Amino acid sequence: MSSLVTRPAQPADVPGLARVHVESWRETYRGLFPDAVLDDPEAVGRREQFWTAALTDERYSQNTAATATLDGRIVGVAMAGSALDADATWESQLYVLYTSASVHGQGAGSDLLNAVIDPRATAALWVADPNPRAQAFYRKHGFDADGRSRVDDGVRAIRMTRPPR
Repeated sequence: MSSLVTRPAQPADVPGLARVHVESWRETYRGLFPDAVLDDPEAVGRREQFWTAALTDERYSQNTAATATLDGRIVGVAMAGSALDADATWESQLYVLYTSASVHGQGAGSDLLNAVIDPRATAALWVADPNPRAQAFYRKHGFDADGRSRVDDGVRAIRMTRPPR
């Protein structure tokens, strides 16, 4: 029987974190992001640099990163830390949460979210719009759109916040 395990991310996980990060982008954002961005042969290498810094650079030591594995293979990743938005009134901000489509609906996303942000904490995140699956997931976890939006690299995102519970 397969076993889904969520645990803190470690530097040895970097290749798997980068792979699942890029694969999830390709599965989720096809049609929202330009194909040239999603299919860039350097994407995994850049994500490896990102995750290496995120897990080893002292500047990011206050962040929390977690990974989900299924039978030892990395299938999800999440990272959160201090609020980044200038108007923040929440405790934590979710920076990254991606799971492979192969494990959607199996609890990996919920486990990852709870591993990087206390379920009772006030929090915020930015999510691509449209992305109804992700937005429904976050609503299930107490987040609601707060009316703020932005466009980065041609992709619209909305901010979702979670009040105290």
